[in-house]
Formats: sequence, C-alpha cells, structure tokens
Amino acid sequence: MKIVLLIAAALLTASPVAAQHAHGAKGPNGGLIEDVAGVHAELVTSGNTITFNIFDDATKPVSTSGFTGSALVASGADKETVTLSPAADNTLKGEAKKSVPAHAPVTLILKTKDGKSGQAKFVR
Repeated sequence: MKIVLLIAAALLTASPVAAQHAHGAKGPNGGLIEDVAGVHAELVTSGNTITFNIFDDATKPVSTSGFTGSALVASGADKETVTLSPAADNTLKGEAKKSVPAHAPVTLILKTKDGKSGQAKFVR
C-alpha cells in the first residue's frame, strides 16, 4: 500500500513537467521550441532572417522589450554570430550575412529584462 501511495505522489508531482513541451517540439508558428532563461523560444528562419518568438509556459506571447540576445549559426566550417533585437511584441530578430541553411544548428544566447540568462541549441 505504501508503494502505491509513493508512486501516486510521484506522478502527481511530475504532472507539471509532463505538461511542458518535449525537447525539440514544434511551436505555434511551426518552428522548433526550446526552454531558455525561464521562457520558451521558438526558432523560425526565412532566408537570412532569424526570428525567435518568445512565450510563457502557457504558450502566451511574452514581451521582448528589454531582452538582448544573439544567435550562433553553424553550417559546416562556417559560423556566424547574429545580434538579435526586439522586433514585434514577442519577437527577437536578426539578419545573417547569408541565407540560413535548413539543416544548420542555431544556438540562442538570451538575457531577459529580469536579468535571467541562458542558452539553447536548436538542431533542425
């Protein structure tokens, strides 16, 4: 009986974790989404434009006012660091020198307006 109670308690405390997205899940705009600095960041690229849409745990947009960030794009031996700036309400955008290849891993380095910082690697 004690074992059953322990298992039930473990499952109840684990449920908030289960509600979060899986590593590399798709975001609301079709891009990969990862946890970084206490928020969820969704990577969307188009040509040389790199966009990160920022959301909370409930996938509600988070204002990027006061956020800073950069993206490291790696494609074979080529590497480029792109400075990101707040664009629309919940986005950070930057322009790479070259078109971002579909398979290129992108690492986001992010600092929120609250001073939380972190990084996440997006492998597409």
